[in-house]
Amino acid sequence: MRRLIIVLATFAAGATGVGFTTHWLLTNEPDRNGVVVGATESIGGDGGRKAAVTGAKARPLDAPGLRRAVRAYVGQRPGKAGVMATDLRTGLSFGENEAGDFVSASVMKVDILASLLLQRQRERPGVGTGIGLSAGERELAGQMIRESDNSAADALYSKAGNSSGVEKSNKRLGLTDTTPYPMSWGSSWTSPADQVRLLTTLVSERSPLAAPGRGYVLGLMGSVLDEQAWGVSAAARPGEKVALKNGWTPVYHQGHGWAVNSVGRITGGGHDFLVAVCSGGSPTMEAGVATVEHVADQVVGALRAAGP
Repeated sequence: MRRLIIVLATFAAGATGVGFTTHWLLTNEPDRNGVVVGATESIGGDGGRKAAVTGAKARPLDAPGLRRAVRAYVGQRPGKAGVMATDLRTGLSFGENEAGDFVSASVMKVDILASLLLQRQRERPGVGTGIGLSAGERELAGQMIRESDNSAADALYSKAGNSSGVEKSNKRLGLTDTTPYPMSWGSSWTSPADQVRLLTTLVSERSPLAAPGRGYVLGLMGSVLDEQAWGVSAAARPGEKVALKNGWTPVYHQGHGWAVNSVGRITGGGHDFLVAVCSGGSPTMEAGVATVEHVADQVVGALRAAGP
C-alpha cells in the first residue's frame, strides 16, 4: 500500500464548546436510531500528560462545519464511514457516526493482544516489569500486529479465551461497543468510539493495563510493515510518529463490499492524536482506503487548526 504526504485542510473557527480536559469527549452526533444527542463521555485517561491548554487559551473548533464537511464527503462515497479523534494535548475531540457498528477485521488484533496481556497481568502478579508472554507468544504477537498475520491472531485469540475471554477483558478496559465474534475474531463488531477507548488504555497511566504491556503494544503498532502503514498515517505531518493497526476484509454475511478500518496514534508538533476511522460497504479495498485516509486527514486537520 502507500504512504501519503498530507495537505491539511483548515476549517473556519466557530463558536462551539471548547476547553475539554483530556479526560472527556464531546459528542453531538446521531445515535444508532438517527437521533441527535449531546453528551460528554469519559474516555478514562490522559496518556500521563496534562492538557496543554484550557478553554481560555484554545481557539474554538468549528464542530458543526467539520461535521457538515465529513458528512458531505462520506455522502458522495460508496458505503459508510465513522470517525472518532481526540488530541490529548489540547483536549479537543470530534466524532461523526462514532458509535456506528462496523465489522472489525484486523483492528481486532490490538484488542486481542491487550486482552491477553491484561489476563496474564492478573494471573501472574509477580511478573513485575515483564509482559507475561512466552517467547513463542511474543513472536506470534509480532506477527499478528506488525505483519497482520491471521494464523498468529487465531492462536492468540484462543489463548485469550476466544470471544468470552476477550469480552471479559473488554469490560475492564472500558469498551462498550465491541462484540467479539465466536472463533472468527475478524467478524467482531466495533465502533470508532470504542477503538479510541482502547487506544486510550494504551496511553493512560490510569489504564488497568500496566505500563510494560501498554508500551509493548504501542511499540508493535509503531513498527508495522511499510506496505501496511496506510490509513490514519495519512493525517501525519513529516517528522511525527505514528503507531497504527489497519483492518480490511471483504464482507459476505454481515453486509457487503469491503470493511476497511484504521486506528492509531499520531504524536509530535505539540499534538497527541488518537484516531479511529471505520468504513464498510466499499466496492473495493482501494476505495475503502481512500475513504479512511481522507476522513482521517480531514478531521485531524481541523483539530490541528483549532489547537493553540
